[in-house]
Amino acid sequence: MTFPQQINYITLGVRDMATLRAFYAELGWQERPGSSDDFATYQAGGVILALYPLGQLGQEAAPGEPTPGTAWNGITLGVNVESTEVVDVTMRSALEAGARAVAGPVKREWSGYSGYLADPEGNRWEITWAPGS
Repeated sequence: MTFPQQINYITLGVRDMATLRAFYAELGWQERPGSSDDFATYQAGGVILALYPLGQLGQEAAPGEPTPGTAWNGITLGVNVESTEVVDVTMRSALEAGARAVAGPVKREWSGYSGYLADPEGNRWEITWAPGS
């Protein structure tokens, strides 16, 4: 048996569920049925983004390990949009919803255009226009 080459969901361990749910609602994201005060999921294209309390996630995914701090964890989530102008508009709307700018959009050496922001708990998002995609 091989390991399937696919990603079906991404789970973010959340410190303040109300704040993150409000942030994603402000972006216009709709929660999927079954979401509650303690758990939320969003259909994000072909992937589900889940928000789950960090302590509970740690008990399941990292039993006996220390709870992560607030430093960046080396993971980014990405949204590929249809133009450089949409990168700028998307970044602005996320900042207005409560995101923090990490690196403004710039032309990249691989010919794309992207910028980085952080949601209210520091999860990094890259907003990208990639030519040919």
